[in-house]
Amino acid sequence: MRIHRLLLSALIVCCSSSALADTAIRFALDWRFEGPAAPYFVAIDKGYYKDEGLDVTIDAGASSVEPINRVATATYQMGFADINSLIKYRDNSKNPPVRAVMMVYDTPAFSIVTLKDKGITKPKDLEGKVLGAPAPDGAYAQWPIFVDANGIDASKVRIENIGFPVREPMLAQGRVDAITGFWFSSFMNLKANGVKDEDIVVLLLRDYGVDLYGNAILANPEFMKNHPEAVKGFVRATIKGIQDTIKDPESAIDSLMKRNAIANRDVELQRLKMSLERNFVTDDVKNNGLGDVDMQRLEKSIEQIGLTFDYTNKPKAGDIFTAEFLPAREERLVD
Repeated sequence: MRIHRLLLSALIVCCSSSALADTAIRFALDWRFEGPAAPYFVAIDKGYYKDEGLDVTIDAGASSVEPINRVATATYQMGFADINSLIKYRDNSKNPPVRAVMMVYDTPAFSIVTLKDKGITKPKDLEGKVLGAPAPDGAYAQWPIFVDANGIDASKVRIENIGFPVREPMLAQGRVDAITGFWFSSFMNLKANGVKDEDIVVLLLRDYGVDLYGNAILANPEFMKNHPEAVKGFVRATIKGIQDTIKDPESAIDSLMKRNAIANRDVELQRLKMSLERNFVTDDVKNNGLGDVDMQRLEKSIEQIGLTFDYTNKPKAGDIFTAEFLPAREERLVD
């Protein structure tokens, strides 16, 4: 009987240890629980993170810059943020050496959005117009690059600093001629303000000389050092979630809706499909798989950002991104 009790105790300890073995990862999103965030919830619901020995919790954010500080301070082990903002952050040598470990938006969502009746079909058409741009907007931060790449006379464009909540309503009401923003969010917000799809015009900045990357997954430097397998596991599981989402966005959106019951399913499904088509899956991703970057392109983007930011300690591409946590290319391919 005593041996039986000892064996039972050992079994309980073993099971308890196993239950405690999952590595906790708090993951900070850049924005609300909207369509493009679906792949992370797919990875949770399908057990991909769990299979990697991870206990992942996901929190919404307020901007694509906010997660950088959350990860740097180790409040969150990993996050989803604008890599261009990370480049500026790393210019300060006193900041923790946060790095991106997986690219998600191979093409950033940065855009100029306008309406058909404004007659703006190319960058130069913005001259003589009013551009509504929230000061902290990630797309607006690239305005000097866009101006330089397209020969725009910036003195002929009136910039109006407007808040995020009124950005699309002001465009819909004709109070500004165009706005800056993440294209899929502005597109859907305009629809919510009664604008028809066919009346919305999107100038994606990357199509007009702004050769930057977009949002990437970042990791806290100490967490990378002490838990490299957890970082690899998170990346691997997230890639599976994205692959599943690409194959079946209609099912993927259900994982999101479970976490955001007040969202409109059709709206978030369209937002997800739009982001998959133009931001997640590019020609480079089709050739090279999800998650990686071209370091020469990243170096070029660091140079371009110099048009918007005065460097004091300009980082190199290797300071910003590492591919060491990515699985083999064959595991990252998309259909």
